[in-house]
Amino acid sequence: MDTSVEVASRQTLPVLSFAERDEQSLARQLDKAFSDIGFCYFADIGVDQALVDGVFAASRRFHALPRSAKDAIAMNRFHRGYMAPKTSIIQTSSVARVTKPNDSESFMLMHEVSPDDPRYGRPLDGPNLWPDLPDFREPVVAYERAMHAFCLRLLRPLALALGLPRDWLVPYFEQPTTFLRLLHYPPHARDAADDAFGSAPHTDYGFITILCQDSQGGLEVRRNDGNWLAAPPVPGTWVVNVADMLSRWTNGRWQSTPHRVKNLSGGDRYSCPYFFDMSMDSTVEVLPTCQGPAQPAKWPAVRYGDYLLERLDKNYAYRQPVSA
Repeated sequence: MDTSVEVASRQTLPVLSFAERDEQSLARQLDKAFSDIGFCYFADIGVDQALVDGVFAASRRFHALPRSAKDAIAMNRFHRGYMAPKTSIIQTSSVARVTKPNDSESFMLMHEVSPDDPRYGRPLDGPNLWPDLPDFREPVVAYERAMHAFCLRLLRPLALALGLPRDWLVPYFEQPTTFLRLLHYPPHARDAADDAFGSAPHTDYGFITILCQDSQGGLEVRRNDGNWLAAPPVPGTWVVNVADMLSRWTNGRWQSTPHRVKNLSGGDRYSCPYFFDMSMDSTVEVLPTCQGPAQPAKWPAVRYGDYLLERLDKNYAYRQPVSA
């Protein structure tokens, strides 16, 4: 298939097809895309279009509910539920001084942890919240399961791309930390300030993000030269990016690239990012294949859960101390 996408700026992000049966060839393509810019499109990942249609329909129905119905499942202490507009500010952005909250709202689903699980009650290990909305839960869960299954398959070509044994990454994802976020961006005012965003410039925290977006556009990726490159919707593809923990693992060989969203379409924008991360207890330290005498480790080892919680605590209003 064609390995590039034409956009208005005449720049491109690569498209990687998972119809590629040569795992080593796919691994080389992954390494190049993630080394060059940290972003690409994935095609042919085996997720049925009906599942995509179902989760977007569910998201639109949820966000059409009255605010009171959404507030009834406001974000709980386990980072699950409804996140209202203008309640997150990307304080941890490494590429911009962000002063305005994001103009978006979302429903957050994470990995389910039942009361009989030994992890239950730890930070981010708890129950999901669900709206009182018929036929909502089933399509959302079905899409989440399909993405989870694909990401488990993805671990093997990623390991090969890094010169690791094929199953090297698998133990870190036996109890993965996952997020499915159903986002709604209202139309962005054409005369809004330059520093107003649906999602301000940021990098993602964990391992890898796989984004399904509607037809409205608005996602931009920052190139190494500081210019911003559009990542428009391409039918049958997902936009994929390296996140902070994967970049640290690779000693910066794979970039955790800043990105942002401004919805200038004039209509509502919906997207469904899936964040697939290692277990909370995983220790991430620079891989042996990504360091050496000429390339010493840039970062010390870190527990993923500690890194994640620090960022959530700084960026989300519901996690801030309540003033007296």
